[in-house]
Amino acid sequence: MLTIQNLSKSFGGVHAVQDVSFTIKEGAIHSVIGPNGAGKTTLFNLITGVYTPTRGEIMLRGENVSGLSPDILARRGMSRTFQNLQICLNMTAIENVMVGAHLRLNQNLFASMLRLPSVRKADAECRDEAARLMEFVGVGQYLAAEASQMPYGALKRLEIARALAARPRVLLLDEPAAGLNHTETGEIEALIRKVAQSGVTVVLVEHDMKLVMNLSDHILVLDYGRKLAEGTAAEVRANPDVVAAYLGAAA
Repeated sequence: MLTIQNLSKSFGGVHAVQDVSFTIKEGAIHSVIGPNGAGKTTLFNLITGVYTPTRGEIMLRGENVSGLSPDILARRGMSRTFQNLQICLNMTAIENVMVGAHLRLNQNLFASMLRLPSVRKADAECRDEAARLMEFVGVGQYLAAEASQMPYGALKRLEIARALAARPRVLLLDEPAAGLNHTETGEIEALIRKVAQSGVTVVLVEHDMKLVMNLSDHILVLDYGRKLAEGTAAEVRANPDVVAAYLGAAA
């Protein structure tokens, strides 16, 4: 699904990501972990077009997409969530999800102003799909709610529903369990499995190691912007370099 080749990003004299290469198989759950400042979110921002690589290539299903903007990548099957919630709190919950489908809707201003039958039909279908996605992620009880009325854990799942509304082939989740309690983390874990089982390739950055070890088919470990290790959960857990990076060499 994704092949990253010798990817690097520098901000002045700071090398945030340095010569990182890895492959993500279609249908897998792939996690990116590392200590704070390891370059995880920068890597996500490079893959999703927020940043342009200093060098290296990003291949999406065999096509070089390095440097393409996020909207073009979304059209080609890449969607994401963010470390900090990006929810429109002045909109309803279902409207937030409908926003994720905007790339597929008729964007002709004249047709929209006149509310032509084709526009009304597409809007109704979009609303129905958004409602199905809200049920899918487990927030169906908030169909008629304002987003501002929803608890934090439900908003996390609502953001995943919005990302799924773009009908991605690959979904990147930036710390989906951040700020969640034990019960909510379990709900997110179950949802990520459900998304992967539906045929969407999942890539996540996450600090909750229990979640990562339970979910991941493959794990990439970053440290100071470089690839430190990669492999299965068992291989990464047993790697002394990974242990040292997280706990310190003395520990």
